[in-house]
Amino acid sequence: MGKINWGRVIAGGLIAGLVLNVVDWLTYGVWLKPDIDAAMAAMGRPAGAMDKAIPIFVLVDFLYGIGLLWLYAAIRPRYGPGPKTAVIAGLALWVFAGLLQAISQAPMGTMPQRVMTIGTCVALIAFPVAGAVGGSVYKEV
Repeated sequence: MGKINWGRVIAGGLIAGLVLNVVDWLTYGVWLKPDIDAAMAAMGRPAGAMDKAIPIFVLVDFLYGIGLLWLYAAIRPRYGPGPKTAVIAGLALWVFAGLLQAISQAPMGTMPQRVMTIGTCVALIAFPVAGAVGGSVYKEV
């Protein structure tokens, strides 16, 4: 069993994070933006109030990408190298960072159910794809 190649984890993680950022921009910045603005208005916040948080969202997606690649590198010895293992890592991350987060936040009602459901479903696709793309650059040597 080889050691984790941290340089490749960071490089692949940044690539995976870029994929997640593009998907999130399309999902939340374009497709669901009217819904999010309406939810903010319902809470007495001005339209575009979430825009101030974009730098944090961008950073978090890059951190998710790096975490995803670390997970891929960690499970590679057991599941073998390749896209199948990267997709498994993406699905595992989705369970913990996507599904469970949505389940725990849904009862608070801060976002409409439509936004939560679409975001969670999009993440179900985005995390495995980001894992496969980022994982394609990972090598242990």
